[in-house]
Amino acid sequence: MAKAKHSRFDCSPGCAVEATVSLIGGKWKSILLWHLHIDGTLRFSELRRRIPNITQRTMTNQLRELEQDGLINRKVYPQVPPKVEYSLTDLGRGLSPILEALKIWGDANLNRFGKPAQEKAESDTDLA
Repeated sequence: MAKAKHSRFDCSPGCAVEATVSLIGGKWKSILLWHLHIDGTLRFSELRRRIPNITQRTMTNQLRELEQDGLINRKVYPQVPPKVEYSLTDLGRGLSPILEALKIWGDANLNRFGKPAQEKAESDTDLA
């Protein structure tokens, strides 16, 4: 189901943060934007390989919303099978400092919220 178009923001304190979070919020949008930021132009299947836990339907919907919001470009090549590429727009590239800041903060604090990488790797091998 497509989301409703953005409502007008009342421009109270925090309005700009609310507007930004409404564009990149949710579980997958910032991750999709991150991969396009890091890797540049990617095909749908390349994005799916980089984000294996996302369903095809969810990814399609999230990409459509990002395109409608002007954050990504979708280029369709007229060939069989269809070839579709996604890339950041200038507006989307403007989010790069935010994405980088999220990455830095996540790297510094990930161990507070999940298993440390060493412990996770050990528990994964115990299950095998």
